[in-house]
Amino acid sequence: MVRTVAVLSDIHGMLEPLDQVLAEPAVVSADLIAVTGDHVWGPEPAEVLDRLVSLGDRAVLLRGNADRELLQMSRGVDVGLDDDPVSVWGAEQLRPHHQQLLDAMPEQVTMEIDGFGPVLFCHATPRDDQEVVLVDSRIERWKEVFEDVPPYVSTVVCGHTHMPFMRLAAGRTVVNPGSVGLPYGRAGAHWALLHDGAITLRHTSLDREKLIWETARRSALPGVEQWLDDYVGTPADDVEALMTFGPRDGRPPAQRTRLPGV
Repeated sequence: MVRTVAVLSDIHGMLEPLDQVLAEPAVVSADLIAVTGDHVWGPEPAEVLDRLVSLGDRAVLLRGNADRELLQMSRGVDVGLDDDPVSVWGAEQLRPHHQQLLDAMPEQVTMEIDGFGPVLFCHATPRDDQEVVLVDSRIERWKEVFEDVPPYVSTVVCGHTHMPFMRLAAGRTVVNPGSVGLPYGRAGAHWALLHDGAITLRHTSLDREKLIWETARRSALPGVEQWLDDYVGTPADDVEALMTFGPRDGRPPAQRTRLPGV
């Protein structure tokens, strides 16, 4: 049985933070690495996919909404993102083997983990890859989200909102590891560890200036310097993120919206 799982999410084409997290001793020694979607939509989408593939059977890769959308766009499907230059460019970077990889990725998976029993991994929620639930979502909302989850699943791991949290909701433990590539709130790469029945939210500190320089040097994304300055140099804080996501959780309209990749 699997004893230790490192959980990564929302890499968004940021290879440097991914490599830093993969080098963490706890990740190196983990039995499995679960990556809960949104690998692409960012400055190095193909490179991130190739790095994840190189992990072989140690990695369980799930497809997020950004992965689904760019895959569709790469095949000429209009998903309403033709006015987003990052999406258009990112779709053009996907080679046939990337398309096949994304095609084969499940949207969710349930794994038996020592100390937890069956754990459900998904991108946003078990029923929708774009649905938003937050650390302070009301219990009625969580009950709706979990309506079709089997009662024997007591732990759900998700991503999508880029903000790390862990809480008890409608009788289940919910874990969001946060984002490796585009964190909201505290800077750096966020991830989580499930080990011997315990859950810990982890954080990898990054040199922001070096991260921006390295990524800009390697990426062919047009306007990559400005993109990195906007979303890595000055990331959204938790208050801004909650305000922006709130309407998608049934709350009053937000006053500010500038969050990428969700």
